[in-house]
Amino acid sequence: MKLILLGAPGAGKGTVAKMLTKVDGSVQISTGDILRGEVQAGTELGKQAEAYMNRGDLVPDSLIMGMMEKRLQQPDTKKGFLLDGFPRTIPQAEALDQLLRKLSIHLDMVVNIDVPRDVILDRLTTRRTCSNSSCQAIYNVKSMPPKKEGICDKCGSPIVQREDETVEAISHRLDTYNQKTAPLVSYYQKKGTLKSVHGTSSDAVVQAVTSELGL
Repeated sequence: MKLILLGAPGAGKGTVAKMLTKVDGSVQISTGDILRGEVQAGTELGKQAEAYMNRGDLVPDSLIMGMMEKRLQQPDTKKGFLLDGFPRTIPQAEALDQLLRKLSIHLDMVVNIDVPRDVILDRLTTRRTCSNSSCQAIYNVKSMPPKKEGICDKCGSPIVQREDETVEAISHRLDTYNQKTAPLVSYYQKKGTLKSVHGTSSDAVVQAVTSELGL
């Protein structure tokens, strides 16, 4: 399958993408993960992107379009891919349309995961991430806490609250999403490729997607 997953920060795009990869071997492509990797590696791209990410702002298109083109041409995308969190703006969507035409890639569907704002705020402010850059396991202090408080189950490193997951940063990210990213729903609706799924259950979203695609 070749999909775009839309939805506000905390809507569950990453979780849904991971579950869908197990259906047919498609790979999850998250610009957030790629950019965080650049930040941790201390690359020039990472340094430029870090300031934007810490504020909850969108990283400029110039830093990510070239990276996306290279990623979509890697061998592991042959079985399919799930774009998690990209595109984020109408100009990015238009640039992606051009890129997909250039690479002769046809999208199956654009999935919009619609989750209420209060649910998202609760999810993200209670989320914690392993501080070990090679682990990055994710926990939730309410719904999925580590076995030992503050310690990663997988590698034993401390778990932390990311700088972009404080109440202030999340509120800013949601406002940014509503201003710049939400219009993508209308953009893809007009193209006839959008499917909106309402709900907070990742299982329900996966079921809706696979049913639509006949998988």
